[in-house]
Amino acid sequence: MGEQHQVKFPQEVIDEYAALGVDLPALFSAGHLGTRMGVQIVEASADRVVGTMPVEGNTQPYGLLHGGASAVLAETLGSVGSMLHGGITKIAVGVDLNCTHHRGVRSGLVTGVATPVHRGRSTATYEVVISDEDGRRVCTARLTCLLRDVRPGDGEHIRAAD
Repeated sequence: MGEQHQVKFPQEVIDEYAALGVDLPALFSAGHLGTRMGVQIVEASADRVVGTMPVEGNTQPYGLLHGGASAVLAETLGSVGSMLHGGITKIAVGVDLNCTHHRGVRSGLVTGVATPVHRGRSTATYEVVISDEDGRRVCTARLTCLLRDVRPGDGEHIRAAD
């Protein structure tokens, strides 16, 4: 599904996470599922995360973008925003995701934009708007993540995407 793309981070931030046993570039990639689906993170900050995903290869039997694919894109983007908000001592774990599908898409690329609704000490909630190439809203999602403390060994579960 195209070349692997990872978000770039300053080396000192990468080193801080590495000291905790966490591979930050792998953590902020789309992960194995997102990579198989062609998800690419284009922009990432705690205030706004943008990513794209092709419709091709992510459709349901009627040829429309699969609702689960939209959910994967939304959870990926909201989780990245939550992690960036939580900082080096926290890991974001999704605890609630809901998606409303507004229109079908049969081809092209969809773009998701995640923006914060709530950013607290223990949870973060992001709204994710997914649009087609003409800027029409395809899906609106909301993701809430628990921000839990990083534990020794968390990095063992994170592998770089193939």
